[in-house]
Amino acid sequence: MLDAIRWDTDLIRRYDLAGPRYTSYPTAVQFNSQVGTFDLLHALRDSRKALRPLSLYVHVPFCANICYYCACNKVITKDRGRAQPYLQRLEQEIQLIACHLDPNQKVEQLHFGGGTPTFLSHDELRQLMAQLRKHFNLLDDDSGDYGIEIDPREADWSTMGLLRELGFNRVSIGLQDLDPAVQRAVNRLQSLEETRAVIEAARTLQFRSINIDLIYGLPKQTPDNFARTVDEVINLQPDRLSVFNYAHLPERFMPQRRINGNELPAPADKLQMLQRTIEQLTAAGYRYIGMDHFALPDDELAIAQEDSTLQRNFQGYTTHGHCDLIGLGVSAISQIGDLYCQNSSDLNHYQNALAGAQLATSRGLVCNPDDRLRREVIQQLICNFSLQFDAIEQAFNIDFHGYFKDLWPQLRAMANDGLIELDGTGITVLPAGRLLVRSVCMVFDAYLEQQNRQRFSRVI
Repeated sequence: MLDAIRWDTDLIRRYDLAGPRYTSYPTAVQFNSQVGTFDLLHALRDSRKALRPLSLYVHVPFCANICYYCACNKVITKDRGRAQPYLQRLEQEIQLIACHLDPNQKVEQLHFGGGTPTFLSHDELRQLMAQLRKHFNLLDDDSGDYGIEIDPREADWSTMGLLRELGFNRVSIGLQDLDPAVQRAVNRLQSLEETRAVIEAARTLQFRSINIDLIYGLPKQTPDNFARTVDEVINLQPDRLSVFNYAHLPERFMPQRRINGNELPAPADKLQMLQRTIEQLTAAGYRYIGMDHFALPDDELAIAQEDSTLQRNFQGYTTHGHCDLIGLGVSAISQIGDLYCQNSSDLNHYQNALAGAQLATSRGLVCNPDDRLRREVIQQLICNFSLQFDAIEQAFNIDFHGYFKDLWPQLRAMANDGLIELDGTGITVLPAGRLLVRSVCMVFDAYLEQQNRQRFSRVI
């Protein structure tokens, strides 16, 4: 079974290193200012010629309240009026991008992230979706994967009804932890009742999928109180769960400076939280997809992993990796063919660029042949827990053993340690290595030694 995990504390302690989450390879750390608007327009032209399907990501940066743990690009404000000028610039960007694409390119996937997308009023959400439908080929038959991130404190039945009416059929709900002491320590007071009400609305309105986000490693968490949160979440029966390791990086993320470092759980307690969470979710029938993600066996992610069609991009695990990803809004990242590009992360810079009828592309990267090869290797390992050498050799016209000969000592060491099985035909990530698959992928990362590991979270 693909979902089998074997907990090995010794291996985890040895291989629990800081490293990328591989939502892309090369990672965003490698993006540079040499890539700009011209590269984006060139990539859009290629997408149009190939009539590739699309995945749209729309970033809404506003939040009414700050969560101390958050590392997202966000603007904290109580002033709802700040959304309107942003939407005006976002609509300009939609028009500028869409005119370089073909109306026949279907939008198979749409995701609103943030921030808090429901910071927008109902009229503003209608206005934004109308612009997207006007300029892109959004599906009308509910067959697309159209998702939105939900803060239950910012949504009610009428909000959920509106979202369903607008075409959304998936929701991702931020929960993090249900313990009041933990919630106070991170400034996110959110009751189980609020969360349950949003989930009941989503089910009644026939949303296709519900995801819940949890975070372990927050201040005042203990193995026992986090286990109670996980039990309550299992009772809510989400289709998917994301259980993230909190990375405390106050030198990089200013809100985290409000967290009392003395209240963070010890590393041994964090390990126990993760181990118990895995046991609880497995007993409840959830399958480990990889990289913090769990899903019920009939979920599309679990089925795709069984079929070896699962992929990973800036939106995490996906069944739509074949689509060109268009990022819209401040800090949004696009992946179009071999181009990665990111909009300015500064709200004023973003709005000013579009006010001048210019796209806000600020940095990016064009993959070279080595990048493409390593991207595919990492993709296979992180999605399918296996890699066949002959498939890579045929696709990239290389001899795998010869091309990666310098990596063989590291791979053999991992095989000897029981993380992977290594033979003449390929690599299989063993049950003891699946929680540490990032560490296996890091062997193939040509950029990692040049990077400051403190920029990344730890594997566990």
